[in-house]
Amino acid sequence: MTLENRKILIVDDDPVTRKVISFSLRKNNYQVFESDGTKKVFDILNNEKISLVFCDVMMNDMNGFDFCKQARELEEYRTLPFIFITAKNSVEDRQKAMDLGADDFITKPFNVEDLLMKANSVLKRVEIYKVYGLKRKFDESLSDQPPRVLLVDDDPAMAKLFSYSLKGEGFDVKTENCAMDGYNSAKTYLPDLILSDYMMPEIDGFGFRKMLMDDPMLVDIPFVFLTANDDDNSIIEGYDLDIKDYIIKTTSPKVVALKVGNIIKSLKRERRNALKELQEAADTISMEVVPASAPKFPGFNIFQWNVPYQGIPGGDFIDYINIDENRIAVILGDIMGKKWGAWFFAFSFIGYIRSAIRVVIKNATEVKASEILKKVNETIYCDAKISEIFSTVSVAIIDNSKNEIQYSGAGDHPMLRYDSANKKVTQFVSEGLLLGLSNEGEYNDVRIELKQDDLLFIYTDGLIESRNRDGEQFGVPRIKGAILNAVTSNPEEELIRKFTEFTENKYEDDVSMIAIKKL
Repeated sequence: MTLENRKILIVDDDPVTRKVISFSLRKNNYQVFESDGTKKVFDILNNEKISLVFCDVMMNDMNGFDFCKQARELEEYRTLPFIFITAKNSVEDRQKAMDLGADDFITKPFNVEDLLMKANSVLKRVEIYKVYGLKRKFDESLSDQPPRVLLVDDDPAMAKLFSYSLKGEGFDVKTENCAMDGYNSAKTYLPDLILSDYMMPEIDGFGFRKMLMDDPMLVDIPFVFLTANDDDNSIIEGYDLDIKDYIIKTTSPKVVALKVGNIIKSLKRERRNALKELQEAADTISMEVVPASAPKFPGFNIFQWNVPYQGIPGGDFIDYINIDENRIAVILGDIMGKKWGAWFFAFSFIGYIRSAIRVVIKNATEVKASEILKKVNETIYCDAKISEIFSTVSVAIIDNSKNEIQYSGAGDHPMLRYDSANKKVTQFVSEGLLLGLSNEGEYNDVRIELKQDDLLFIYTDGLIESRNRDGEQFGVPRIKGAILNAVTSNPEEELIRKFTEFTENKYEDDVSMIAIKKL
């Protein structure tokens, strides 16, 4: 996170609260600005690139809700993150905060570590959203749906002729007979391209184009004139309005369709190039959702396999965190959803998990997998935005001094232990609920002793729910069968081979698996 993204403003009329929050934030390398009310706040916002506002709800000059509403009415602060500080914890206050677009809230008295986790999470969300928001727009524009063309022409015969030809070439076509109807239709239809007659009654093609250019939502839609006038001055005037092309009405309807198709293809190539650049930008963001490879750990071999859905990063996340020289935490999670939307929230979950492990290590005499999940769940449940996104998580703490693994799960699929000596697969089912579903997650610990060549398998639902061409799911029984019938000393590789054969490499979700082998 860059320095300019670490500026936080605290607005609170209680000097003690400001002092506590300010001290903790500065200690963690944030630049902090303070205000005892809302009067001077806009001076600070105008002079500093504030990234996040901690705002008290009850203040003497103006309550925090009204201040947030006032700030959000200004274009430059419409997306400025707000975390409310309140002594109340009522459903009404929470709902009001959410209606104003608050990013989170903290109830007094608050835990400083929770406050820091919330600040980190919100700022990371903002950083990632800059990439994710753009990628979502591009993904939508590059969908497999037929290209949409809005045709505006007051000549019904000509409109019918060109519409028929465009539909014959696979376009989705909507027709209107005047500029005003075309403008209103464009706002709801959101076409990939607008094809408009030049000479129309009341508002001509130039007037129509100017209406579109004055609308921020429609100005970037490619625009092409249909005209019977090939006068040079008219053409120059049209290009001054940033049109893509002129098409003479005497042109063959089939040629018109080809021209429209070429324009849309050209635009999609440009968008794909931009999407590629955004992909590279996403790859450089400091926190990985899935590391490039599993770490080396004495006495064990850790194997990971991850295939994103349709090649786009999604909701599965993997992390490895060293506890001490003898223990490492292995984490596999799955955010509900697919593609970029799930990927976006995965960062926040990883941030919370890493922070929770640090807290548990610092405060507990014995680090337990269940305590890690309990701490993460408490924090997520109190996060206004993240609590709406449920996640399954498996936590396995490998201890090479005891040759054992301590396991706890949150709504995850059964962990499988392969007993290599007896050729047997045992299933371990967690009792914990999905993260964020309830304040009490009911997480339990299971201790599993491993002997030489034994393996533990952790996986997400993409592995069991992906289907073959007959609609059958791969399922847990096939996982067990692949492990038991492996002809090599690497059952994990046999499992992957069987899975890819079964699905023919066509998956219905992100697919992730971790295999832990005792050497």
